Amino acid sequence: MTLTTQTGPGYDEGREITQGRRQTGLAKDGSRQRWYSSLLARVLMIGLSCLFLLPLYWMIISALKGEAELAQYPPTFFPTELRWQNFVDAVNAMPFARFFVNTAAITIMSVVFSVVSSFVVAYGFGCLEWRGRDKVFYIVIATMFLPFPVTLIPMFDLYANLGWVNTWAPLVVPHLFAGAFYTFLLRQFLLQIPRDMLNAARVDGAGEWKIAWRLVFPNALPALTAVAIFAAVGAWNDFMGPLIYLQDENVQTLSIGMQSFRQTESEDIQFNQLMAASFLVILPLVILFFVFQRYFIRGISLGGFK
Repeated sequence: MTLTTQTGPGYDEGREITQGRRQTGLAKDGSRQRWYSSLLARVLMIGLSCLFLLPLYWMIISALKGEAELAQYPPTFFPTELRWQNFVDAVNAMPFARFFVNTAAITIMSVVFSVVSSFVVAYGFGCLEWRGRDKVFYIVIATMFLPFPVTLIPMFDLYANLGWVNTWAPLVVPHLFAGAFYTFLLRQFLLQIPRDMLNAARVDGAGEWKIAWRLVFPNALPALTAVAIFAAVGAWNDFMGPLIYLQDENVQTLSIGMQSFRQTESEDIQFNQLMAASFLVILPLVILFFVFQRYFIRGISLGGFK
């Protein structure tokens, strides 16, 4: 079953009117836009973008500076000599490869489990009609207001009794149970699915699981991508979880490795190596966002079904 796009004389006429307003400088409501409003908006957005990118730029140039240049005042805004050796020294200062593999494995499992579990629960709340559905959904949303310290000690006791301390299980298994925020995001997206499309699939004899995975899941990829990015960022940057549950260096993550690096070099911190290691840590997330930014924006804008 395929989704049809809206066509026809009325649609073409409306599109021509919209294009005509853009060409004549009219807003959607028909009012005339000032020539400087668009320019001012672009200048403001460029300025804010530069402001938010300034810390990233400063981290990169600090990672490429030598110790002497890093201590100069006033600071230089571009290294006089690019020291790529800082990245090699930062990687060799700790078992970076092992921490990277551990973090990547935990992140991948967390993303897969979060996407699958959240989609199943969101499908039940958004595409199925059953008594008390909205009330149960409100209870699920209410769990978002529980602060992390409230559940910290009970969850640690549970994992300790299960023998999961110093393993990845406490960091991965909870993602098998859908999170409230991910469920909310996916449910709002799935509510846009035409009921006629679902009913037609049921009349044709398709079961709910088949409808969910073969009809709804492919069309919900923008929202699922947004959930995957949120889950990846949360798992990759998680510090409290590994700090509490992981004690052996062989199973620790990059967040703990960075903290250990700072403590090891506490007497004489090599800030250029620290910035180099920090850049290597955030680089996978930057690449992930730029690769999937189109799907991410569509997912959070809740505009996938037409």
